[in-house]
Amino acid sequence: MTGMTDRADIRQFLNGEAACILVEVSGAAGSTPRDTDAWMLISEERTFATIGGGQLEYMAIDHARQLLKGAAADDRLTIPLGPEIGQCCGGRVALAFKAVDPETRAALIERSDTEIASRPHVYVFGAGHVGDALAMALSLVPVRTVLVDTRAHELSAVCVPGIETCLTAMPEAVVRDAPPGSAFVILTHDHALDFLIAAEALGREDACYVGMIGSKTKRATFRNWLWRDVERPELFDRLICPIGGTAVKDKRPAVIAALAAAEIMTAVLTQQPKRAAAPNVRKPVKRKADSASPWR
Repeated sequence: MTGMTDRADIRQFLNGEAACILVEVSGAAGSTPRDTDAWMLISEERTFATIGGGQLEYMAIDHARQLLKGAAADDRLTIPLGPEIGQCCGGRVALAFKAVDPETRAALIERSDTEIASRPHVYVFGAGHVGDALAMALSLVPVRTVLVDTRAHELSAVCVPGIETCLTAMPEAVVRDAPPGSAFVILTHDHALDFLIAAEALGREDACYVGMIGSKTKRATFRNWLWRDVERPELFDRLICPIGGTAVKDKRPAVIAALAAAEIMTAVLTQQPKRAAAPNVRKPVKRKADSASPWR
C-alpha cells in the first residue's frame, strides 16, 4: 500500500511552533459544541484542531495568546454559552490551558498516533470517477481510507493526504486481510469483479458495511448469482445496493460520493459509538473533594 495519512500533521504543527498552548474541554454541561474529548493547540499565529468554533473558540484563542505573551491570566476558564458571548447553545464549558512542554508534546503525539491507528478501515474498490470522489470525501473524516484497484495507471493519479492506495491483482484477498469492523465499498470497472469482491465481503460477519454501486438490474443479477453459483442467498440481505440510497435521483459522481460517505459513516459510528478520550497530558494533581470540579 502507498499513500499518506494525517499521521504527521501534529508533528508538523509542533515542529513549526516554538511555543504553543494546549486547550482542553475539561467540563461540558447542557448543550455545547463539543464534549470533554475536544482539544486544540494554539500558537501566536496558528491553531491545530478545534474545541467547537464560534465565539467560544475565539475566546479560547485570545486567552491562550495572552498566556503566550506572559500575561498573568488564569489557566482555567468557565464560559456560559449564552447571549453574553453571542452563542445561544445554553450550556456551559470549562476550559483548561497548559503550555506545551516536551512531556506534553510527546503525550500529544502518542495520543494522535494511537487514535489514527485505531480508526476503522474503509476499503473503496475501484479508482474510477465515483471511487475517487468517495475516497476524497472519506479522507476528511476519521477513518482509514484505502483505495484499491487492479490498474496502476488509475491509482498513480491519486495523491491526497488521508488516502492510501493499494494496487493488487486479487482485490478479494484485501477483503480477507482486512481487520474486523471494516467497511467495504465496491464500484470497480467490472461487474464480475464487483460480484466476487461483494461475496467475499458479505461472507465476513464482522464487516460493519458492505455496499455496491448499481442499478435495480445489477442488484437482481447479483442476487441470482448468489443463489445459483455461490449457493448462499442469505448473504444478500446484508448488501447495500445502490450505495447512497434511492431518495436522491442524481448520478453525478460527487453527489453519489457525498450520499455514500454519510451512509458509511453512519454504519461505522453506530458500530463504534465510543469516542476516543481526550489526550491525557496533564500531570495528576491531588485536590480536596470540594475543589475537584472542573467548574472552578
